[in-house]
Amino acid sequence: MPHDTSVLEPATPVAQVDPPEAADSEAAVRRARRRHRAVIWSFRALVLVVVFGSWELLSTYVLDPFYYSKPSAIAERLYGWFADGTSKGSIWSNISVTLQEAVYGFLLGAVAGVVLGILFGRARLLAEVLSPFIQALNAVPRIVLAALFIIWFGLGMESKVATALVLVFFPVFFNAFQGAREVDRNLVDNARILGAGRRQVMWSIVVPSATSWILASLHTAFGFALIGAIVGEYAGASKGVGLLISTAQGTFDAAGIYAGIILSTVLALLAELVLGSAERRLLRWRPPSPAAAASGI
Repeated sequence: MPHDTSVLEPATPVAQVDPPEAADSEAAVRRARRRHRAVIWSFRALVLVVVFGSWELLSTYVLDPFYYSKPSAIAERLYGWFADGTSKGSIWSNISVTLQEAVYGFLLGAVAGVVLGILFGRARLLAEVLSPFIQALNAVPRIVLAALFIIWFGLGMESKVATALVLVFFPVFFNAFQGAREVDRNLVDNARILGAGRRQVMWSIVVPSATSWILASLHTAFGFALIGAIVGEYAGASKGVGLLISTAQGTFDAAGIYAGIILSTVLALLAELVLGSAERRLLRWRPPSPAAAASGI
């Protein structure tokens, strides 16, 4: 009886991607991502050109530039501020004051929001007792607090830092609170079974789990800090971007108002870039979401 020798034949080798082909594939992906980013930035530039071009034409032929100003007048005002200074001193000194107020308020408000948010998130009785008072404080109009802080602390930097702190505290607090509440209960129970104490559970499980929530709130928190500093300067100050806007309003200088708005917007965008970079470094351990992986972020 003949033997079946097919079992002795070597199996068909599995096709493998050669290293050069893999490198070419990665290079193609990088080129596609660069093209995608180039297209996105081209459309963004086109949007700016359309918006500012339409504004310039409307202010020249339809709208009254005394009330609505025009991009060319705003650019001229910004150039004058940087080249010759402002009525309140060097533009750099005004920007520096506003940034210091925003940074101090951001740091203090973020630290207070994170600490109290995690504490309230883990202490349910404390949260149930004090939650109505926190909601009431959050409902107080910020402009009222800015005026009150000026009465308490004067026209110096302290009143602006306090206003920025209040605006930063609540979004960070509520996100940290929710992040502490969303911790997987099974992880906490398993850690306690293995002998972890309250402090170990807090630092090893609760804080890392709430990090994503906290960092998400910090993106908008610095914008709130900048708003708080400018609102405080608008209410009363001796220097700052908010004072420049207030002075421009008092002299019916629409171009000056828009120039101050552009300055504050640029500062907020730069801070967003810094915070985004810090978030990516801190969350390298986390796998990217499908949307982020698809967009190449």
